Amino acid sequence: MTFPNNFVEIDFLAVESGKSGDAITIRSAVNGSQVITVVDGGFTDMGETIVKHLQDNYDDPAYIHNVVLTHPDGDHAKGLKFVLENVLVAHLWMNRPWLYVSELLPKFKNCTSADWLRNKLRSEYSNVADLEDIANERRIPIMEAFPGTSIGHFTVLAPSKQRYLDLIVSSDRTPEPAAASAYDFMKALSSLTETIARAAINLVKAAWGVETFSASDTSSENDMSLVQYADFGGVKFLLTGDAGRGTLSEAADYATYLGVILPGIDRFQVPHHGSRRNVSTEVLDRWLGTRLSSPVPAGSETFQAFISSAAADPDHPRKAVERAIHHRGGKVYATEGASIRTGWNAPERAGWTSATSRPYPEEQEQ
Repeated sequence: MTFPNNFVEIDFLAVESGKSGDAITIRSAVNGSQVITVVDGGFTDMGETIVKHLQDNYDDPAYIHNVVLTHPDGDHAKGLKFVLENVLVAHLWMNRPWLYVSELLPKFKNCTSADWLRNKLRSEYSNVADLEDIANERRIPIMEAFPGTSIGHFTVLAPSKQRYLDLIVSSDRTPEPAAASAYDFMKALSSLTETIARAAINLVKAAWGVETFSASDTSSENDMSLVQYADFGGVKFLLTGDAGRGTLSEAADYATYLGVILPGIDRFQVPHHGSRRNVSTEVLDRWLGTRLSSPVPAGSETFQAFISSAAADPDHPRKAVERAIHHRGGKVYATEGASIRTGWNAPERAGWTSATSRPYPEEQEQ
């Protein structure tokens, strides 16, 4: 097959179980130099699916240039074990909390031993520790990823190292902080609010443009997610993992610093399977534009949004999030049992057909 000198193809693979997960494969080229990247790996059984997908659709590559773990949760990490064990990998990109023990130690109450904290972090973030062990055994270099880092043809926008460390300290998985902060108080209040809200999720009819998101924020671990950006031929791509409002806002700040004009994302990965806890009207306004006064005609949408959600998962995607994409003139796609391909200037692929976009929900969560 003859390939263009410049192209990108991104596959959001269907992660199907009772809960949603993320597994993304990317093949891109700039000036004829091709790079293959795997971003997250879903649950354990997705590992074989990823490898077969690369064999069948990416010409059975001799090796993967980059494997990226956006954050430590199992629905993103577990499938990568099989990938690392069975394919040659040039680089593994992920952030490891225990590398920063000397900086973290003073931030925890009654924690005086660096070795104890290191072991505690490896235990609590066991998915990351498992990948580290495999990579070390197979002599795969492990690279940290903070703003400005280039991974293939993508650039990391967030989180910053300082924000990453703050999220480790505020996490429910780590020891009690040395001093409570306003952030800790708001996080506790947010958790209580979410517990109450989960007990009574009701759908209510809502007029065009009305947006109601959760009052609570996503977990610290989700907010550790790497946010990655790339521009291919003027088409702007944003991969978000499970990033929350804070990390998405930080990413927007860094994108502006790099000279990226916002709003104006053309291909947008909706974070955390379409959760109401990860986005807000303000965050979406920055990345995608403000709400329109009325729906755009079919075929006139200005961007595409992609949601990795399992068909059997009753909690994702949330209708409020789907509505918000439509409010800004976007087209919504969700995996829901079928992998989705997007890209720019990508070569034809036999056997793949156009995905069906999702209609505008007239109702949203109360």
